[in-house]
Amino acid sequence: MLTADKTIKTAVEAMKIGAADYLTKPFDVEELRMIVAKVLATQALEHEVRALRAQVLKSYSFHNLVGKSPAMQEVYSKIEQAADTRTTVLITGESGTGKELVARALHYNSSRREQPFIAINCASIPETLIESELFGHEKGAFTGALARRLGRVELAHGGTLFLDEIGDLELALQAKLLRALERGEVQPLGSEKPRQVDVRIVTATNRNLRARMEAGQFREDLYWRVNVITLELPPLRERRGDLPLLVRHFLERFAEELGKERPHLDPDVERALLAYSYPGNIRELENILRRAVILAQGSRVSVGDLPPRVVQIEGRRDPMPATNTELKAAKARAAAAASRDVERLFLTELLAASGGNVTEAARRVGMNRSWLHQLLVRHRLSPRAFHQPDPPR
Repeated sequence: MLTADKTIKTAVEAMKIGAADYLTKPFDVEELRMIVAKVLATQALEHEVRALRAQVLKSYSFHNLVGKSPAMQEVYSKIEQAADTRTTVLITGESGTGKELVARALHYNSSRREQPFIAINCASIPETLIESELFGHEKGAFTGALARRLGRVELAHGGTLFLDEIGDLELALQAKLLRALERGEVQPLGSEKPRQVDVRIVTATNRNLRARMEAGQFREDLYWRVNVITLELPPLRERRGDLPLLVRHFLERFAEELGKERPHLDPDVERALLAYSYPGNIRELENILRRAVILAQGSRVSVGDLPPRVVQIEGRRDPMPATNTELKAAKARAAAAASRDVERLFLTELLAASGGNVTEAARRVGMNRSWLHQLLVRHRLSPRAFHQPDPPR
C-alpha cells in the first residue's frame, strides 16, 4: 500500500484487508525495491510450503498404503472411519509392520493434518529423561535444566501425538499420561500449574498389552483408555499376496531416489523373495530391496545382489560342495526348489479364492494378468480346475 495518508488507522485498515506492507509518500525507491523483494520471497516460501504439505498429504494418504490382502483392506477401512475423530487408536503388530506409517496416515487424513505430528519412542529414551521429554520442564526443575522446555505433548497441541512402544512406559508416567488424556492437561516438571492441551493420541506396541495389564505392568484404566479402536497389522508372512505389490513399490521408489532406471528381477530373485520368511517384516523387505537396487549392475537384479540370508539351502542332502562356485550353484538350486513349492502353493490358494477367474486373481494381488498366466503355465495349473459353478436358481 502506497499512499500520502500517514494516519495509523489507514495503515491498520490496509493491513487488515491484505496489504503486506505500508509506505507513505514521499518514498525511497531502494526501500520500495527491498519491500517488494521481501514480499516476493515470502510468497515463494509460502508456495513451497503448500507444495511440500501437499506432497506429505499425498505420501501418507491411506490409499497409498501398499497391499490388497483382506487383512490390509480391513486396516484401510478402520483408518478411514477413525481418522477424522478424536478417538485414541492402538496400533498393534510385530516390529517392522509399518505402525508409524499407519499412525501418520491417521493424522494426515484428519482435520488436524496441518497441525504437528509428534512421534516419540517410549522404549528408546532413558527413564530419567522420558518424563521431561513427554511433559517438559521449567528452568531449574532439576540439575541441568537451564531453560524452560516444552514437552512432546505440548508440542503436539492441536495435532497428533504418536507414542510408539507404549507398553514400555513405566507405571508412574502411565498415570500422568492418563491425566493428559482424560483432562486434556499436562504439568511440566517444576511447574505448579497444569497447562491445557488439545492432542489426539495414537499409540503402538509390539507387546501384548492385555498380558502386561494382567501382570500388573500396565495400568488397567490406561489400557481401556488407549484401546478404543485397535488396528492390528499382519506380519508380512501372512500377507504374501501383497509381496509383488510391495516389491514393485520399493523398486520404483529406490530407483527414483538413486536416479537409476527401475531394475528388473531375475527369475531366481523373484523365487527367493517369495520363499523368504521376512522375520523383520516390511522394514526388512525395504532394506533388502534398497541394497539390491544399489548393488544391481545395469538394469537387472541378480541373486548375488541379495543378502546371503535370503538365498538359503533348504532340504540339502548332498555333502557340502568343495568350491565356492559349487556352493553358490547349490544355494541357487536349493532356493529355486524351495521357492517353486511356495510359489505353487500361493498360486493354488489365489485361484481357489478367485474361483478360477484369472483376471480377478490378478486384480486381487495387483499383478499383471499376462505375468500371472505365465506363472500358471509354468506350474501347469489350470484355472478351470478351480472354477466355481453358479448356484442353481
